[in-house]
Amino acid sequence: MILVTGSLGLVGSEAVRYFLDKGEEVIGIDNNMRKTFFGKDGDVSWNQIVHDNYTFYPKDIRDCGDIIKKCHPDMVIHCAGQPSHDWAMTNPIMDFSVNAKGTLCLLEAFRKNTPDGVFIYVSTNKVYGDRPNRIGLMEDNKRFTPYDLRFINGINESMSVDNCMHSLFGVSKLSGDLLTQEYGKYFNLKTGVFRCGCITGSAQSPVELHGFLAYVARCSKENKVFKIYGYQGKQVRDIIHAYDLVTAFDAFYHNPKQGEVYNMGGGFHSNISVLEALETFEVCSEYTDTPRKGDHKWYISDCRKFKKDYPMWSYKYSLKDIIEELKGKVC
Repeated sequence: MILVTGSLGLVGSEAVRYFLDKGEEVIGIDNNMRKTFFGKDGDVSWNQIVHDNYTFYPKDIRDCGDIIKKCHPDMVIHCAGQPSHDWAMTNPIMDFSVNAKGTLCLLEAFRKNTPDGVFIYVSTNKVYGDRPNRIGLMEDNKRFTPYDLRFINGINESMSVDNCMHSLFGVSKLSGDLLTQEYGKYFNLKTGVFRCGCITGSAQSPVELHGFLAYVARCSKENKVFKIYGYQGKQVRDIIHAYDLVTAFDAFYHNPKQGEVYNMGGGFHSNISVLEALETFEVCSEYTDTPRKGDHKWYISDCRKFKKDYPMWSYKYSLKDIIEELKGKVC
């Protein structure tokens, strides 16, 4: 049995579909708080899945330990959370409560009720704060590129999380990240942390504050102007399809570690700058010279650690595949 939090969201719904297709019994938890965070455009209720082997609970992750106690899942995939560093600034207490306390509540219920299971936490590259901006970068016409050979394969897990500005969102997610590591190391539980770059797919409800590439696609479809915040729009993001992330979870599930951390994203396999994305989707933009606090100029994940531990895993979706899917269907 697989339990998925945030089961109406992009990654959660992908995980639900994936494991149902594999014949697993799946439990989903989601109270559609994304609509609370982002308004009607963030509503994920349309993404509900109906299946004989699927049970859904519209509950808050801070109050669902009883479900874990009742169901004893073989794996918990924790996708739920407040996902925007911009939104976190407007309500730091709510952000920290959902991302940090919510994760702690889940981990403690997991430890007490299903200690032989697997717990996966969907973290973020924002745990590194703005430290990636200290990488020496060259500026081309449409993107930044590092000239420091230490980052020829991207950013790996050795990057420090100290002495930098994270954004309040980065801090709350790092708290959940560290808790998941600690429950693995301290209590000898099978836990894994996946520090993701930009995750995307057609199951996303993109908004300006979250869901970069899918939001560009939405702007294209709805003839909206995309707002660029700083760096001349040359900031680079790696892009991973939610399906490829979920297959990585599945690989970890079958050979779990204790408190392990993996950087996970599109890497050099799939990445794009803001300017390149706007050009690809033919979207008009307006520019303000002030970047978002803690925003990365360049972030590409070095996924070699995960690939070394799980050599059978590989990407299914290229950047071209992702773009074609987003052009075809965006909520």
